Amino acid sequence: MDLPRKFVIRESGHRIHNPFDHRKLADLGEAIGLEAGDRILDLASGSGEMLCTWARDHRNTGTGVDISSDFTAGARARAAELGVSERVEFIHADASGYIAAEPVDVAACIGATWIGEGLAGTAELLSRSLRPGGMMLIGEPYWRLDPPDQETVAHCHASSRDDFLPLPDLVERFGELGYDVVEMVLADQGSWDRYAAAQWLSIRRWLDANPDDELAAEMRAELDTAPSRHVRYQREYLGWGVFALMAR
Repeated sequence: MDLPRKFVIRESGHRIHNPFDHRKLADLGEAIGLEAGDRILDLASGSGEMLCTWARDHRNTGTGVDISSDFTAGARARAAELGVSERVEFIHADASGYIAAEPVDVAACIGATWIGEGLAGTAELLSRSLRPGGMMLIGEPYWRLDPPDQETVAHCHASSRDDFLPLPDLVERFGELGYDVVEMVLADQGSWDRYAAAQWLSIRRWLDANPDDELAAEMRAELDTAPSRHVRYQREYLGWGVFALMAR
């Protein structure tokens, strides 16, 4: 049970595995009004930056669950670095079936709604760990611009245009699922650049260190095309944001 090696290689230099920079992550914690002692569950928690920095800044507690052993180890190291190991824990497990032992104040899935096979399933999963009146955080892509053709759709990591919604439709979709959108923090093109370009640097450094690895040719081919795909397609057409939801 783990992530494919190429994904770990690609994002080995990331602390945040989404198109958010540290300022936006901090903005999100401020926007939702975190308080000392709040309990947070983060499914698909990656390298744990959200839980660790929020525990430092807001003195909340939290549990992160992620399928990557590498990222989970990095999250534990980050917690120790920031002096919050007593307030946060990180579990190497499949987040798709994880339910907190006790209800939490905030239940989050930031950019990994495949764990619930989409928005509806992820919201239902998170709701099973959330206390009444608690807050749900979901990170999800949306179309900034209507993609003109299937080539654009494919280069934005979608199989069809219907995989993502325009932002107004996405906000309305949360309402259809029975939730009020009470806050949101959206990525911008600059934070997309930081997320994507950090992948290129990690790939290049890995290639320099591992020229004979069995994945070297595949990773070399990715680096040859990823920068142009980002600026031609993803940067222009694909948006992303975190939406704070409360049940109606």
